[in-house]
Amino acid sequence: MSLGTLSLTKFNLAQEVRNEDYAGNILHEFWPLDEVDPKKATFPCCLVWTPLPVVSWLAPFIGHVGICKEDGTVLDFSGSNLVNVDDFAFGPVARYVQLEREQCCFPPNLVGHTCKNPYVHAEYGTAITWDDAVQSSARHFESKTYNLFTCNCHSFVANCLNRLCYKGSMSWNMVNVAALILFKGKWVGGFDVVRSFLPFVVVLCFGIFMVGWPFLIGLFSFSLLLIGWFLLGTYVFKNLLDC
Repeated sequence: MSLGTLSLTKFNLAQEVRNEDYAGNILHEFWPLDEVDPKKATFPCCLVWTPLPVVSWLAPFIGHVGICKEDGTVLDFSGSNLVNVDDFAFGPVARYVQLEREQCCFPPNLVGHTCKNPYVHAEYGTAITWDDAVQSSARHFESKTYNLFTCNCHSFVANCLNRLCYKGSMSWNMVNVAALILFKGKWVGGFDVVRSFLPFVVVLCFGIFMVGWPFLIGLFSFSLLLIGWFLLGTYVFKNLLDC
């Protein structure tokens, strides 16, 4: 091996070490987050949820979701070509899940990926910070047409989580985003539990009083149809919910 080739090899090795060190610094040297403060409506690095009018009255497990920046500002996709910033649609936050930035992949380059699928992640769209991923998804959805059944707020949050490659996954979708909030979400307070479920209880009691038990069967069938639509569209006919 010639002296020139040996020097070039050492240079490349040193460059790779510097790249890996830099990637590690990007990954671990995060700005400290403020505490979650519902009174100020700040939820740093959280997924947030609030009930929807009418829809949540019939199916209380369905609601409106958004994702928050590192400073706690909420972004949510609430209409065609519209991503709200610090103006959460349909009311204040009722539930939230705070995510861990340490479980995201923030590659400064292809060498710096910490996820198992760097090429897939790079093709999808990466980010070097949490806020960068949220802003990139917001720009992407500012040209999208909103549809409750095919392209909605859950699609926006799933897009953000895929850019972050949260927990090493590139398979975030409407269903597992909803499940994450449903099973891991914390209630902001007791009043939020009441305002989320009271309309459903009122509708349920009124329907049974006016129609009888067939109303309960119809309401249960409505919920099953909704769940079936999103499950089939997500895992079977994937092009139905392509957003």
